This record gives sequence, C-alpha cells and structure tokens, in this order.
Amino acid sequence: MSNKSNEVVLITGCGSGIGKALALAFHAKGHVVYATARRVSAMADLDRQGIRTLALDVTQAADIQRVVDELQSIGLHVGTLVNNAGYGAMGPLLDLPAPEWQKQFDVNVFAPMALMRAVVPMMLRHGSGTIVNISSVSGVMPTPFAGAYCASKAALNAASDSLRMELRPLGIDVVTVQPGGIRSSFGDRAAEQVTMAQDSPYQAVRDGVLARANESQAQATPADVFASELVERLAQPRRPAVIRLGHKSTLLPLLKWALPNAWLDAILSKRFQLNRLNK
Repeated sequence: MSNKSNEVVLITGCGSGIGKALALAFHAKGHVVYATARRVSAMADLDRQGIRTLALDVTQAADIQRVVDELQSIGLHVGTLVNNAGYGAMGPLLDLPAPEWQKQFDVNVFAPMALMRAVVPMMLRHGSGTIVNISSVSGVMPTPFAGAYCASKAALNAASDSLRMELRPLGIDVVTVQPGGIRSSFGDRAAEQVTMAQDSPYQAVRDGVLARANESQAQATPADVFASELVERLAQPRRPAVIRLGHKSTLLPLLKWALPNAWLDAILSKRFQLNRLNK
C-alpha cells in the first residue's frame, strides 16, 4: 500500500469496534484515513485524533457517490478500501422474515460490491489499489441460528475470490479477512438482533439461540489487537489472499475441513441445544 500524499484509506463501519480500531491502526502507520459511519458523532474521538470522518450509509448509492465525489473534489483518491460495515441477523431461519434477509445481504454483500464499483475506477486510473473485505469464519463454517449471517459472509467470501482473480491483472489486490471472535459492539448487539416467532418450535431452546448470538464474544480477541496485526499483515510485500485472525479463526475452518458433516452437526447441535428437541 502506497503512502502517496493524495492517496487515502477509506474504511466503512467506523462507529465502533473493528472499524474504529482499524482507523486508528492505519492512522498510526502514517496513512491518511477517511473513517465512515452512518453517524459522524459516533466517530468524534477519531476526529479529535486527526482522522478524517464522513457520514456514510453503505446501503445508499447516493451516499456512496457523495463520498467518492467529495474525495475527488479535493484531489484525493482511494488507494485502499476496507469494507468493514456489517450486520448480523440472528435466529432460526424459519423465523427470519424476508426484510431481514434483504437487510442482511444489503449490508454484508451488496454494499461492499457497490463500494468496490465506486472506487475501482479511481484505482484503475492510478494503476494500483487494494480492497480489503472484512468477512468472517462464519462464512466458512455455518452454524445453527445464524444462517442468514453465515450465508451472507459465504457469499462475500465467494465474491471476493472471484474479484481477486478478475482485478489482479488490472493491478488491484483483493484481500479477504475472516476474523474469529473479536471483542466489539457488533457482537454485544447480536443478542438484540435475534428474531424468533412467538410460536416458534425453537422457543424450547431459546437459551441455545441466544448462546449463538453471543458466541463471538466468548474469549474474544480485543479489536485493537486484531486491527494492529491486520494492518501489519496488509503491509507485507507478499500478503496472503485470505487472512484469518482472532479467537478460533483458524480452528473453526480446520474443523469444517477435517470432520465429517455428521460429527460436526452433532457437536453444533449439542452446543446450541438443538439435541434437546429430539427428546
């Protein structure tokens, strides 16, 4: 990644957690950072430290274009895009209404694609660029009661793989980051985003549903530790195409690869109390 004076790092979802930590970590390494979130007030602490902040709702095309136009109007271009903004719809798939599915993919899949389409022309004009998609190990190893979230991250993983191959000949790198458990307000809010119908058969194992919503925060890696290590990895001359960091980030994909489906199903069913429905 270049440190040219007119080149910036654009990061989404910087109101808290990973996004805020990444803004600080890039800034500490001397990059010009533009941190974005829906509410500028949530980034007041970043602004006080000299990090530029902009309002951005990643699901709104007009908002994305406004940010791009604003940067270009002052002679700046995006050298590194970090698609970090995310949303986690939790609950049994049967109980999840269509609007929740739409929101899940709007934020986690369609928004990163829209941002990439908006900044890639800038990168092409300057002959280089880096796109960093913050995905999740949940896209590699799906679990009960987080099916929509897992599906959206699996889609982002697949899209990132295709983009990496398509954009590399044009001088643009695509890096997929698959964190494990990272301490963040995203994880803290997960239980608040659980959808369950009142007559759901899974009300009998409600504690298991809530356990899945809070799973990422058990022994979670601090966001600042994750961010510092990620920025270091991204600065390596031969950085990997897929980076896994954080609690269980390597263990869970290994289990998915190594264990028969029946074994893994049994382990996850017990962990989230689905086995109790058989009794």
